[in-house]
Amino acid sequence: MSVEAIAADGAAGRDALYKRVCWRIIPLLILCFIVAYYDRVNISFAKLQMQDELKFSDTVYGLGASLFFVGYIIFEIPSNVILHRVGASVWIARIMVSWGLASALMMFVTQPWHFYAMRFIVGAMEAGFLPGVVLYLTYWLPSRRRAQANSLFMTAISLSGITGGPLGGWILTRFAGVNGWSGWQWLFLLEGLPAVLLGLVVYWSLDDKPATAAWLSEPEKRAIEADIAAEQTEAAQHGIGRSFTDRRTLFLSAVYCLILVGLGGVTFWMPQLIKNAGNLDAFAVGQVTAIPWLIGGLGMLLVARHSDRSGERKWHLALCAMASGVGYAVSAAFPTDLTIAVAGLSLATTGILAIFPVFWTVPSTFLGGAAAAAGIAFINSVGNLGSIFSPAFIGWVNDQTKSTQFSVAVIAGMMVAAGLLIVLFWPKPAVRP
Repeated sequence: MSVEAIAADGAAGRDALYKRVCWRIIPLLILCFIVAYYDRVNISFAKLQMQDELKFSDTVYGLGASLFFVGYIIFEIPSNVILHRVGASVWIARIMVSWGLASALMMFVTQPWHFYAMRFIVGAMEAGFLPGVVLYLTYWLPSRRRAQANSLFMTAISLSGITGGPLGGWILTRFAGVNGWSGWQWLFLLEGLPAVLLGLVVYWSLDDKPATAAWLSEPEKRAIEADIAAEQTEAAQHGIGRSFTDRRTLFLSAVYCLILVGLGGVTFWMPQLIKNAGNLDAFAVGQVTAIPWLIGGLGMLLVARHSDRSGERKWHLALCAMASGVGYAVSAAFPTDLTIAVAGLSLATTGILAIFPVFWTVPSTFLGGAAAAAGIAFINSVGNLGSIFSPAFIGWVNDQTKSTQFSVAVIAGMMVAAGLLIVLFWPKPAVRP
């Protein structure tokens, strides 16, 4: 089929082409992100055993969880710039192999400084994966189709929560004592090595751009390239430095920082909050944590689809942030009622997850080329200051107050603040859907 034939076929022809693209590249990326999220958050389940065994306080745990993001931030921008230059298949494969090995080595932690060092290293090795994939999708899909594609990719966050909880609980109980190792040691090993194997699959299977994809015809390649070129903005011509000073980039970075404070709450502390509410064992905690992630994943798909169809971004983002704040407030108000706490955490998780696919459509509307690579990484890096703050803050406050209520209430306030920031200061003339 020629480019003209694809165009003549109208929306149906374009829909079929991009559906094929999504089915070809996104399933593998989803699988990679699931494994990435296992390795990022499995300490929230390992905590249920290793904290008592190694005598770590909540402050030690919270600081270690935060140090992941220090390494992540430091290496994020150079990682994305390298990906733009050398190609996604090589660089994403490198990221996965190195983070998988580092995560598996977490099983040998015995002292707080071991914990701090290894979490920093895991973060440094994983740096660039999420913004790299966000950038990679801009090579394949025009912006008006990207929120739904982003949501499909980011269902991995929900799927990792749905499957990771039961899997983590099962490993902790089933493998405890095998070969003389604790369950938490097996957890790091068994969830780290799959990343290494997937890295090899990525290297051999992922096409860098439409032009290199043997499964696309030449007219199909030209049609995709024409669609993307047609919507390029003036920023595609600007250098990397512009991406660090553009007020839109700075605004999105501030919003993302608050959003990631909220994500840190459910990512690193949900198992503990559920355990506190229901006095459950590790396996039961793993089962119950799947509920908020399942509800959140479904909500994310619906919100992203509606945002793409309507072309509206601002209010989708603002209302989701505020809904998440309400969910956190509910869970803080009823910390010992398992049903209400899970309902609140489900709303909080839904609001947070629904933000991501919509949010990541925005940077590429005013950044292109190398500036997009650096700008997306910059937004993610600055935003992850929130990820540093969240687990460390909650751990410290929990130790001081012997309760999670105050720290969770603070996170609720920050999510509401993110929503208000979007409503009041969204740069309408510059950031367009």
